[in-house]
Amino acid sequence: MTDIDRSAYLAGLAPGADIDHRGTSFTEPLLDDLLGALRDPATGHPCFGAAEFHSASFEGVAKFESATFVGVANFISATFRGDAVFESATFRDDAEFGSATFEGVAKFESATFEDTDFASATFRGNAEFGSATFEGAYFDSATFSGDIEFADATFIDRAWFRKAQFETAAYVSIVCGGLVLLDGAVFHQPVMVGITAVRVSCGRTRWAATASLHLRYAELHLTDAVFEYPVLVTGSLAPFRREAPLPASLIDQTPGVSLATVAGADVAHLALHNIDLSGCEFAGAVHLDQMKVDGWCTFATTPSGWDRRFPWRWSKRNTLSEEHYWRVRNTRHPHRTVARGWATPPEHASELKPAAVAALYRQLRKSLEDGKNEPDAADFYYGECEMRRHDTTRPWGERTLLTAYWALSGYGLRATRALGWLVFAMAVTIMVMVLWGLPANDLKPQTTGQQVGAGQKLKLTTGTPAPVNPAGPLCERVSTERFEKALRVVINSVIFRSSDQDLTTAGTYTEMTSRLAEPVLLGLALLAVRGRVKR
Repeated sequence: MTDIDRSAYLAGLAPGADIDHRGTSFTEPLLDDLLGALRDPATGHPCFGAAEFHSASFEGVAKFESATFVGVANFISATFRGDAVFESATFRDDAEFGSATFEGVAKFESATFEDTDFASATFRGNAEFGSATFEGAYFDSATFSGDIEFADATFIDRAWFRKAQFETAAYVSIVCGGLVLLDGAVFHQPVMVGITAVRVSCGRTRWAATASLHLRYAELHLTDAVFEYPVLVTGSLAPFRREAPLPASLIDQTPGVSLATVAGADVAHLALHNIDLSGCEFAGAVHLDQMKVDGWCTFATTPSGWDRRFPWRWSKRNTLSEEHYWRVRNTRHPHRTVARGWATPPEHASELKPAAVAALYRQLRKSLEDGKNEPDAADFYYGECEMRRHDTTRPWGERTLLTAYWALSGYGLRATRALGWLVFAMAVTIMVMVLWGLPANDLKPQTTGQQVGAGQKLKLTTGTPAPVNPAGPLCERVSTERFEKALRVVINSVIFRSSDQDLTTAGTYTEMTSRLAEPVLLGLALLAVRGRVKR
């Protein structure tokens, strides 16, 4: 346009007017003239109606600071060859920056967005979104080549970074009242990410450098994630530095962080700190035995209390959600099992066989043992043995042996159970000794002699008579003296491995049995105690 036509066009514009500059090449003075024509005298800032800048190019610094876009702002495929300044800008309708290219610094600090699309945008300089507010934001397939700043940014509804490329070191701090979607994102350089959100999805993300992921309130999904370098995921209770105010959806929530799934992920380089793993699905993950899990992480637990059907009490132990799902699915009365405290499997949860659940327990047990967390690793050994005991594909003899091991001592991990059986066995042994094992009377040596030859030589023989079985009613055999003798025999047999009593035939075999079985029960009780105090 000629200068006269351009001046006439600009003079005809008013604040809030709709403009269409698709494909226009703006120099810095020309853009200043356009913004001056749209400047609202009341506020001193430009005000746009519907703004069409599709495929436009901007030379020099593009200054849209404090501008207000009442209608749709379309910057699709626009090119900013210098800095793009949208500080404190307000977008009251959709803001479209899809496939836009920012050659210089993209400044959106304190900007307010209704619904924003930066899909496939390229940020070759720094991207500054500090203190910005997004109703909803889409950064799908965006490329960040410079530093990234989302400090104090607030995403009221959702923040999507699917397949985004982070090519430089970055610190990202996001507060979102809904979903933060990072599916398919690639982090090429070390990054520190702080996210406060309801849900964070990192499915198919690729971490090509070390990273630290700090979360609050969020439920984290790591399906098919690839960790090429160590990545720390930690749950933070305290607010992040310069964190934006919490959205309404998070105000009444607890700041704990839970991990929902690591299915399909190689977790050899993953470290977890202060994460709730009670509902995490580990099935399908690779190298679980190399994952670092510290003592601050919590797992699901078994129901505790007395069983209504049988006279035993459930002991509390750490479990995996996969065992909960298996027990609910393989019981005659699922609703009763759920009522006792076992978790209901979600519809998408895969149905695993006991052998697969045992393999998960075995790998995570090794992970805890490598971290010198022997007591918690013992719970996973218990779970592994439980799944092996219920695995119908294993030989009958092995399952019978495991059942006996479970009943007698809880796989060598329940000291009270082993001690209970020991006391019961000793009581039975004492009863048998009192009734049948001790002879009727104390055995006294007897000496007999005979004269040999003419020289009046005497030949003497001393012997102990055979024990006489007690006779008479059983109630008459029970006395304090016989009970004390039986107790001494049992204690000597179990602990000191010796006995100086003469016994009847029944007593002899009873003592032999007790000397074999009862020390085993004592050893199992000591083994269970050692498993809980081992360093």
